[in-house]
Amino acid sequence: MLKAQERDKLREVLQLEKQRLLRNAQEGLSFAMNRDRTIGRDSIDESMEEELFSTELRLRDREKWLLGKINAALDRLEAGTIDECEDCGEKIEYRRLVARPVTTLCIDCKEEREREEQAQSMAMRGGPESAGLGAAPGESTTPADDSSGLDE
Repeated sequence: MLKAQERDKLREVLQLEKQRLLRNAQEGLSFAMNRDRTIGRDSIDESMEEELFSTELRLRDREKWLLGKINAALDRLEAGTIDECEDCGEKIEYRRLVARPVTTLCIDCKEEREREEQAQSMAMRGGPESAGLGAAPGESTTPADDSSGLDE
């Protein structure tokens, strides 16, 4: 169970990020509505502008997805369940929540998911696991210091 001060800190972090994303969404809408579509430019200029616009739309889509995760985290915070792992029900450490407030998994479950994703990815590419050449039972095939998981 989080202390009141810890809940307040998480709420503040989540609200600030939500406000930033909403501001970006408004700017993105303004960008889309006020695009200069000058006729008579060459095809390279037009294709560059379209590529920039496409990148901007992908970024906004990703921010929309993150906004949904922030809203869900705020709901879990209000319900008092933000520090409960959705897989095992164990406590998510406060330090992890400060680092990644939208997480829904404890560090052990997240690491397990990453191992499963890596094994699946390697199997799809024909890696060691698909050929039966993976690590011995209980041994990890990933470096111990691999902490590249940004999703959770």
